[in-house]
Amino acid sequence: MSILTTARLRLEPMNDSHFDGLFHMNSQAEVMRYISGKPDTPEDTLAAIERIKARWIEYGFSWWSFIELESNEIIGAGCIQYLGHDPANPLETGWRLRKESWNRGYASEAARAMAAFAFDNLKAVSLCAICHQDNQASAHVMKKLGMRYRGIERWNDMDNAVYSMDKTEWLANKT
Repeated sequence: MSILTTARLRLEPMNDSHFDGLFHMNSQAEVMRYISGKPDTPEDTLAAIERIKARWIEYGFSWWSFIELESNEIIGAGCIQYLGHDPANPLETGWRLRKESWNRGYASEAARAMAAFAFDNLKAVSLCAICHQDNQASAHVMKKLGMRYRGIERWNDMDNAVYSMDKTEWLANKT
């Protein structure tokens, strides 16, 4: 399993030891507003960790916990996964940060590391990201990453804004 590092973060494959930090983040209503619309219960977070551990074993990629190097605290989470959890679909990246860590550039920093992993390690030909149509902060990170708006599509029982880029676009924006 791959640990990724950036200037300020260590991205570790999600595991049981991350429960407290992940639950702290996932129980924040503002964090979950555009994801599920409600804060997670402890059982929700435990079930997610179990699903994610299985995906790491099955695919060799899934969700990472973002650990801030300075504090050694979990401040977020992000993924490379199959869109709609179906290997027939393209790879998707996504992220969330606990509220205290918003607007500090962490999402963009982690998104670049995860995109590099998808293109360099997984040899992805393209990468997409989806967000609730009202989630301007997430859309901003997608644009900063070099993704272009593709349109509105239905994923996860919701109409989402979809952004994508191919490997050529990634290489052009990587600098």
